[in-house]
Amino acid sequence: MDQHSPDSLNAGTAEDDAASQRSGSRDSLLLSAQLRTDDGVDVNVRVRNLSPGGLMAEYAPPIAPGTPVKVDVRGVGWVKGSIAWTAEGRIGIAFDGEIDPMAARKPVTGGRATTIAKPVRRAI
Repeated sequence: MDQHSPDSLNAGTAEDDAASQRSGSRDSLLLSAQLRTDDGVDVNVRVRNLSPGGLMAEYAPPIAPGTPVKVDVRGVGWVKGSIAWTAEGRIGIAFDGEIDPMAARKPVTGGRATTIAKPVRRAI
């Protein structure tokens, strides 16, 4: 029977450590968002999960933890936060305040509702 030390069972990556320190439920989804840094970087990212306190997104360029950012989340608007962690093409953003993540799931309408009129038949 193989035996492992307790330390070898708990060994993990920096991303695992960051994930274990988070609290609250996360809503898995896939949506596009706009990410903006204070130094003028403005780029689209793909959000993979969202919670009241932050999000995880796909983002490959190097960015340092602690970097202040703003992210435009559909249905929520611009939210201020900072980079909490980075790992292999993904980043974690901790928001400065809590949001309602369910607002990002609400359908987006682009204008006024259209009413379709039924044709009127007239007797001849």
